[in-house]
Amino acid sequence: MVAMKIFGLALDEKGQAPIIILEDEASERGLPIWIGAMEAMSISMALNKVPFPRPMTHDLLINSLEALGGKLESIEVTRMVEGTFFAELIVKRADEVIRIDCRPSDAVALAVRTEAEISAAPEVLDEAGIPMDGLRDKVVPSTEASSWQDLLENLDEDDVKYKM
Repeated sequence: MVAMKIFGLALDEKGQAPIIILEDEASERGLPIWIGAMEAMSISMALNKVPFPRPMTHDLLINSLEALGGKLESIEVTRMVEGTFFAELIVKRADEVIRIDCRPSDAVALAVRTEAEISAAPEVLDEAGIPMDGLRDKVVPSTEASSWQDLLENLDEDDVKYKM
């Protein structure tokens, strides 16, 4: 697996769908993953440490894992099939490691909340990775995550569809 970090967020020029950009700093490749507006907002809220009076869905999952004795260790973008990315949560409970299939957008939303490691399979990066040089001027970096909310608030969830 290749260590990744959240580089930033962009919008698809045609469909205006949010795109989370994961970055492999070692090879200077980016991994653009199209995600839903709600997941993008969840990631943005977690990066900005916005408090909520009650647990949101991703917080509920983390609370559930912890109540059952588990801890999210890492997330892995494991493969890509016909343009759709697949990911797994790597949960540790006692001496047991549990792998749970999930969408990459949900995995990233959970990783941000728990500061879990993010990684991608080398073959995924080989197939879908792109040079970071072309992305830097089109992406709102994670260091400016407070700007993500402005970008996302203008999206209409009914207009933004993506393949699950």
